[in-house]
Amino acid sequence: MEKGQGPGHAAGIMTGMDVGLLAVAPVDKPVIANLLQLYLHDFSEYEPRELSPQGTFEYSWLDSYFTTPGREAYLITVADRPAGFALTRCDVDGDDGAWNVSEFFVVRGHRRQGVAAQAARLLFQRHPGPWTLSYLLANTPASRFWPKLVSAVAHGPVSHHEQRPPEVPAPRIRLRFPISAHQP
Repeated sequence: MEKGQGPGHAAGIMTGMDVGLLAVAPVDKPVIANLLQLYLHDFSEYEPRELSPQGTFEYSWLDSYFTTPGREAYLITVADRPAGFALTRCDVDGDDGAWNVSEFFVVRGHRRQGVAAQAARLLFQRHPGPWTLSYLLANTPASRFWPKLVSAVAHGPVSHHEQRPPEVPAPRIRLRFPISAHQP
């Protein structure tokens, strides 16, 4: 988003549901930082996190999504209002150039309405080719959502790799799948 423009303008893709996915400029990083607090609060149900002395959750990688090539931040909107975010990165060295959904969040008021599915589809369309994402096994909503959505959008086989400690802090599933340049 450029300063002075609302969501739904710069670099956005809108759909019939009025769900948008906007590439976020550094000037709009505070919007993502605010939404990140809601996300980390929700996520603390599955992976324990302590609050900082200021009463916030810390996320040390946010700046990198605005300064590091191959990392992107997106605002998910509904009717031109913030409804969530997605953070992605391309690991050109370690994963055959696959894009990865690092973080993905839709606020509670927009869940179970198709917003997350539409936003994820818009996200995948931005970079046809290989994608990966991981979700915690304890996160039941994600365990239902991601496999179903990925099966619907993948253009080819979907690999499922279960990861357990000590490889990762908590048990999770990692999906790897190809996205076609021409999604229906």
